[in-house]
Amino acid sequence: MIGGALAASMLFATSAYAAPPPNRIVIDVVTANGSGCPIGSTAVAMSPDNTAFTVTYSRYLAQTGAGADPVAFRRNCQLNLNVHVPNGLTFAVISVDYRGFGHLERGATGLHQANYYFQGQALTQRLRSPFRGPMDRNWHVRDQAAIAERVYRPCGVQRNLNINTELRVSLGSSNPRRVSFLTMDSTDSAISTVYHLAWKRCGR
Repeated sequence: MIGGALAASMLFATSAYAAPPPNRIVIDVVTANGSGCPIGSTAVAMSPDNTAFTVTYSRYLAQTGAGADPVAFRRNCQLNLNVHVPNGLTFAVISVDYRGFGHLERGATGLHQANYYFQGQALTQRLRSPFRGPMDRNWHVRDQAAIAERVYRPCGVQRNLNINTELRVSLGSSNPRRVSFLTMDSTDSAISTVYHLAWKRCGR
């Protein structure tokens, strides 16, 4: 995940793990940029117990073959989120579950990439998840941070959370008259990316 996690953690003081705050946490989407998340196609929601939040896309589809737009083989999204955290608490992303659906013809390949980081801190290592046809199924990838590598948002300052994701599909040796695609697209909220959180109390 983050090579300099220990150094980054020295930018702020935390003293103890904490239970999630009981009151509702609000997340604002400050910006959403990219071909995978055009305006109005992305929703973010905190879980009722404040232990995770979900990101749901409605137009995140990378495809190739069968007359697809030549630029549609790659889709990406960059989200900038403002998580309104109560005073005295901070949080870290401890794991992420990425989900979608893929149909790849024999010989075609696909790739899912993702990372996340707080403004002003080091990028996480980019998670790379390759896929190979034939494939016609839901897919699920988990990215989990070791305890020593967890990076908490600095206490006492406003640092938004940046999330970068990307899908790619390549024809490879597949029949170009047949479509291959990967998606994180969901019209009924059944397919969502879930970011699991850990909370800490800020030190003095």
